[in-house]
Amino acid sequence: MAKKLFVGGLSYDTTDATLKEIFSEAGSVESAVVITDKFSGRSKGFGFVEMSNDDEAAKATEMFNGKEIDGRKVTVNEARPLEPRPRGGFRNE
Repeated sequence: MAKKLFVGGLSYDTTDATLKEIFSEAGSVESAVVITDKFSGRSKGFGFVEMSNDDEAAKATEMFNGKEIDGRKVTVNEARPLEPRPRGGFRNE
């Protein structure tokens, strides 16, 4: 079963392709996504990599946590599930 990893501290120049290429050194990468701002399109400095199994995810975490990618020291750990958040905005009551 695939395991999703959080990758924080990314350079704003890091792309999905770069992330996938680097993490493929640890095993099979199912997906690699750098999160971007929906308005500016600029990287938010973090992303997610989905490894094909737990062993490869553990290997990737060990290999890349605290290492430099594109000149920035990154943090790699298991991604936590998305917490439900209250919707913001204006309401007419």
